[in-house]
Amino acid sequence: MNSRNTDLDSQLSRKAYYDRIGVDNMTPLWEVLGALVPHSPKSPAVPHLWKYADVRQRVMEAGTLISAAEAERRVLILENPGLRGQSCITQSLYAGLQLIMPGEVAPAHRHTQSALRLVLDGEGAYTAVDGERTTMRRGDFIITPAWTWHDHGNPGDQPVVWLDGLDIPIVRFLDAGFAEKSDSNYQAVVRPEGDALARYGANMVPVDFYQQPAEPTKVFVYPWERTLASLKSIAAGGKPDAHFGHKQRYVNPATGRSPMPTIAAFSQLLPAGFETRPYRCTDGTVYVCLSGHAEASIEGKTVRLDENDVMVVPSWHSHQFRAGPDTVLFSYSDRPVQQALGLWRENRA
Repeated sequence: MNSRNTDLDSQLSRKAYYDRIGVDNMTPLWEVLGALVPHSPKSPAVPHLWKYADVRQRVMEAGTLISAAEAERRVLILENPGLRGQSCITQSLYAGLQLIMPGEVAPAHRHTQSALRLVLDGEGAYTAVDGERTTMRRGDFIITPAWTWHDHGNPGDQPVVWLDGLDIPIVRFLDAGFAEKSDSNYQAVVRPEGDALARYGANMVPVDFYQQPAEPTKVFVYPWERTLASLKSIAAGGKPDAHFGHKQRYVNPATGRSPMPTIAAFSQLLPAGFETRPYRCTDGTVYVCLSGHAEASIEGKTVRLDENDVMVVPSWHSHQFRAGPDTVLFSYSDRPVQQALGLWRENRA
């Protein structure tokens, strides 16, 4: 018997065996081991860029089709082209563009998923978290921590759009999702605007306040003007990092940890003309250009980032930036989860 016939007999025998054990809901590890335990990350997610100038009209059109009250949240999900139908931008994170029109209220609810809001377009709206409102201004980074009541309203005269970032895929993977609607469309105001930032965000906390590591931050708004002032001050007196420019990580002031246990957030300033060195990390990252413009190269393919553009860089994809004028990028990822599990890695070329 020649080797070809031997190989064919072996394949047929194995297939017959796989069919028999399949009846018992079993499958052979050796057929899938390479995919389950790869030599390096091989994400099904792909790099992608959403040009805000191209999609803004799509977002505004949604405002003519359904109300914020009817939709509960009027959002267009940014689906990764490699993960269509899964409502995610990376395997672990969700992103969407939310619109609220003048006079509307997105009704109060709460859920176990943690959420961030990055204001992109328009002004005059607010987000309320557990009885405190904050006015939404462009570039503000706002958090609605897990299981906190929150609603949005727009008493202004112009549409407001922001980027939503949530850990929906993580919570879904763990089968740990809960949600609850409020009996009222909006919360009663119980604290003046700015109260949480004054109590917990000025290098002080109330004398009897002690926070557990897993508890969400009490500071739920990180104003753009503070972020920008900090980045500019750092840039004025320091040399940019070769891989990041001037990059800062948002923290819960009470603990020094990420503001959310599942999502990290960052802002970075790239000086005019500055080019970062190639970098890769295991946390797939969502980037937003808040000011200026830059070229982004991902695994050798170059795209241009303009203001309000959203870009995703999947896990372990080499990327670098080249700024035109001074450019500020906001980003978020699942780094806290990976670090807590001892999985996070980076490579600086």
